[in-house]
Amino acid sequence: MGAIFRRELLAYFTTPIGYIFLALFYAGSGLFFNLTALTSGSANMAYIFTLLIYVLMVAIPILTMRTLSEEKNQKTDQCLLTAPVSLGGLVMGKFLAAFLIYIMAVAITLVYAVVISAFAKPDWLVVAGNIVGLILLGSAFIAIGIFVSSLTENQIVSAIISFAVMLVCYLLNAISSVIPIDWLANIITKLSFVDRYTGFTLGLFDLSDALFFISAAAVFLFLTVRVLEKRRWS
Repeated sequence: MGAIFRRELLAYFTTPIGYIFLALFYAGSGLFFNLTALTSGSANMAYIFTLLIYVLMVAIPILTMRTLSEEKNQKTDQCLLTAPVSLGGLVMGKFLAAFLIYIMAVAITLVYAVVISAFAKPDWLVVAGNIVGLILLGSAFIAIGIFVSSLTENQIVSAIISFAVMLVCYLLNAISSVIPIDWLANIITKLSFVDRYTGFTLGLFDLSDALFFISAAAVFLFLTVRVLEKRRWS
């Protein structure tokens, strides 16, 4: 797993993908920081973290689109599948590399908090809760992106499908509101990524919400392993 992690991490900086992702995240978050904090003179960073979900839906598909689709396109996937590493280790190595790049992007929010602290006193516990929520949401989105990448050899198709899946996750609450069957609507509401994430932006830490995102990431990584396992024996 360590070799896969190092290989993938290096690949993000020997190709434009890592730079594009970081630039997109920094530009989007910087724009929202300017609009919601600097322009209005507000020390409340909740608005920034609420809006960052839109940045994630665009940026994360770019971050994950090559993770497995490129291997399939270049026919190097068979080398990986027959390498002396478990499929779980292979998937986790790729996930952790993408996750580390994501953490590098999220770290910019601490800079924003420091800038705000020069003019007002931010609630650091709320800021910390927001960052934890953003990290958890991102981990689930990254796992979704890697799973989608395992299904196709075209990176552009992978990015588009990943964006569509994340958009559905974002719209689950709206979808549940038009479903006339109460029990089904309640189930869909509980799966809403937005509802689970909103609590963090308000400074509320709910263990069930944290476990939801961790479980979502684990499920999609597990599905990715099953896809690769099927490919190995096909």
